[in-house]
Amino acid sequence: MVNSVVQLRCGVKNDDWGKQGKSSMAAQLWSKTPGNPGIDDSKHYSEMWMGTYPSNPSYLLSTGEHLGEYLKKNPALVGQLVMDRWGAEIPFLPKILSFSKALPLQIHPHRDLAAKLHKEDPNKFGDTNHKPEIAIALSKFELFAGWKPLSDIQSLFKLKPLEKFVPSHKDFNDETLRQVCKSLLSADPETVGSTVKELRNIPEAQFGRDQYIPALLERLSKQYSECDNGNLVAALLMNYMTLGPGDSVFVPADSIHAYLEGDIMECMARSDNVLNTGFCPPAARDNVELFSQALTFVPHDAKSSLLPRRKSDKGMNGKTDVYAPPISEFSVLCTCLGAGEKETHKAILGPSLMIVTKGCGSMRIPGADTVELKEGFVFFVGQGIALDFSTDKGMALYRAYAD
Repeated sequence: MVNSVVQLRCGVKNDDWGKQGKSSMAAQLWSKTPGNPGIDDSKHYSEMWMGTYPSNPSYLLSTGEHLGEYLKKNPALVGQLVMDRWGAEIPFLPKILSFSKALPLQIHPHRDLAAKLHKEDPNKFGDTNHKPEIAIALSKFELFAGWKPLSDIQSLFKLKPLEKFVPSHKDFNDETLRQVCKSLLSADPETVGSTVKELRNIPEAQFGRDQYIPALLERLSKQYSECDNGNLVAALLMNYMTLGPGDSVFVPADSIHAYLEGDIMECMARSDNVLNTGFCPPAARDNVELFSQALTFVPHDAKSSLLPRRKSDKGMNGKTDVYAPPISEFSVLCTCLGAGEKETHKAILGPSLMIVTKGCGSMRIPGADTVELKEGFVFFVGQGIALDFSTDKGMALYRAYAD
């Protein structure tokens, strides 16, 4: 008998930008799966991955079988719509991220560039897919996402320390911005460091509505040194945002971003391709010319980065919201139940991955036993399965799906 709903054991990563020990929500949730080791407070825990991506796949808790192999043997679990387009595969990759300092300044290449890079260097670029993504705040979440309005950037670059980075022609448009970004990323360490120092000595009032810039530059300089090119690009060109739990952003392919501090539920198209040019050691940076040419200029203000949270018709009792980005690979449900509340998810026509992020309760599967749910438990759910949730004390869960 094929089980349509299976509990998973997921992998965790230990990048140095991750939060340390028990302060990491990724570590807390990962450690709750039966059989996983306890948290080592000397380690940084950055990411918990869920799904079938080969570099950090999930396994069936009951048997140890690779989830990807399980789906290949039982392709009906993904549903015909997904099977026709992507095969017996999960076309998305959910993660829990916890970070105490800036992730690399990055973009995820679009499909054509991803295919080219994969052909040239398959070890570094492991697939040919694009990687649009969403990030849902699980705690206070600080980030840089997309570009500030052109008028704001143009005004900032009239400051004396920044004039040298602007081309001499009169029009300040997106192509000018591309050149400015390239100039900042190409600047030598001494120029970057001296520019940061000069900007930190300018009175806040001269930065207009971006008066946070001097303090932010000081904060970033302590993380990756004053000489990191990412300091200038992030603080001067990008939208600095602070989100609360439940808020979300959408990052299209080729859109510049860098997450700064917090805990998030992240979901992306099934890819791990990335181009980095800041907030990382020089040896880990990618070609600035390639990065600059790949850039797009959407979004161009903070508000356009936000992804609304709406009520979902997949929740029968009104306790479920949906984050639905403008792409076809996935959406994410969020179900929040108070003490004694219940919810039913209608059957979904494709595969899904679910994690309990808070509380505990139970899940009833038609024709099967009721399953206990605890914080950190992760499940694969095959297509066509309705689920009933209940809790005595309260519970929150996220469920990424394709249909």
